[in-house]
Amino acid sequence: MAFDKFSDKCAVAGVYGNHEAANLVYLCLYALQHRGQQGTGMAVYDGKKINSYKSFGLVADVYNKKRLKKLPGKLAIGHNRYPTDGNYSPGNIQPIVAELPIGQIAVAYNGNFMNTYKIREELMKDGAIFSTETDLEPFLHLISRRLKSTDINTAIIESVKELSGAFAIVVVVEDSLIGIRDPNGVKPLALGKMKDAYVLVSETVALDLIGAKFVREIEPGEMIIIDATGIRSVYPFDKGFKPAPCVFEHVYFARPDSFLYGQDVYDVRKSFGKILAREAPVDADIVIPVPDSGITATIGYAEESGIQFQMGLIRNHYVGRTFIEPSQSIRDFGVKVKLNPVKSIINGKRVIVVDDSIVRGTTSKKIVHMLRDAGATEVHVRVSSPPTKNPCYYGIDTPSRKELISNTHTDEEIRKFIGADSLSFLSLEGMISVLASDDYCTACFTGKYPIDPTLLKRDDI
Repeated sequence: MAFDKFSDKCAVAGVYGNHEAANLVYLCLYALQHRGQQGTGMAVYDGKKINSYKSFGLVADVYNKKRLKKLPGKLAIGHNRYPTDGNYSPGNIQPIVAELPIGQIAVAYNGNFMNTYKIREELMKDGAIFSTETDLEPFLHLISRRLKSTDINTAIIESVKELSGAFAIVVVVEDSLIGIRDPNGVKPLALGKMKDAYVLVSETVALDLIGAKFVREIEPGEMIIIDATGIRSVYPFDKGFKPAPCVFEHVYFARPDSFLYGQDVYDVRKSFGKILAREAPVDADIVIPVPDSGITATIGYAEESGIQFQMGLIRNHYVGRTFIEPSQSIRDFGVKVKLNPVKSIINGKRVIVVDDSIVRGTTSKKIVHMLRDAGATEVHVRVSSPPTKNPCYYGIDTPSRKELISNTHTDEEIRKFIGADSLSFLSLEGMISVLASDDYCTACFTGKYPIDPTLLKRDDI
């Protein structure tokens, strides 16, 4: 059972210069498990060749001491995957390891190369053969062809310039670790350091777990090369790209203990809740979060409003991705298996329930119904982001536009659908006022896409 949320998938990690590289990448991927749960993979360079292992499942289930011992070396990259295209082929689990004229290369990325279909078609016309549907294969073909006339770093620079989209890439090749962030900076990528080792990760929480010091975020459009000579940066892309980091990282995707786009995620979410309390006050007895993603904003709402914070919904953290559902006689089973109300807290109370977003509205409807069954006299829904009206095409698993309830219904119609006494969303202006800049990608709220979505050639755009 998947909650009615957007899903940002995936996570990347890389380590250079530590003989425990595989173990460190394993821990990084463990810390980044929230970004992808379908499968995980790792590629490690032992000084002669790249050894890899990948499989479906969670990080802790896929790897053990025996498997990690078979991945020696001081240079490694890893990836957590969740498919955005519905393809569950094992061959699409990353990293992808390939043979080049100069030797092996391993690549993994988070995001979406939006013009890959065009590159793939052109390469196939020239005789290229593909074995997976991943966007990485066309990229690898571009690199390989350029090696006929240039060195590997230049080949990567020239090849990545042909890509349009949102991405954070990590590469292992020729005893070097390379990280690349898209020119709009939509996807996050951070640099850390521990003794003589360097680390690249999607979120800083991974650095915290392995005791690495956060150095800085990779800049939009930056390609960082880490090898025996140290660190150097190049900027493959032309000037003129406007920064557009994904605002939904602050709303939902990132862990609240991460530092992202120059700000602590916890502080940003808490401020979202405070502003929401100012914009949409209501008389109530308690304010409760939809755990876990709504907790931080609810703390802010409670502090600003003076209304008592309570954990009125308890989440079961041990629910797997599949389970045997009972007959439909147990109403709202899908939500109940993950959330359960504390009746002694809810009964007889006017309740404000804070969530980070509403996508289809189906989960919100079930939560409101659950709270009323638990004895709530009133249920007021507050959402710590603006109405989500548009799908994302940048590597986010989102419903189609017609499935987004805020695209097809007014706020009042949504209120009636979910059965709440009142419903309010955080305003876009309120959200932007919290952020370090107004350069964020807010396409899911505004429909203003920083990268042309028609590059995908999809019927639903």
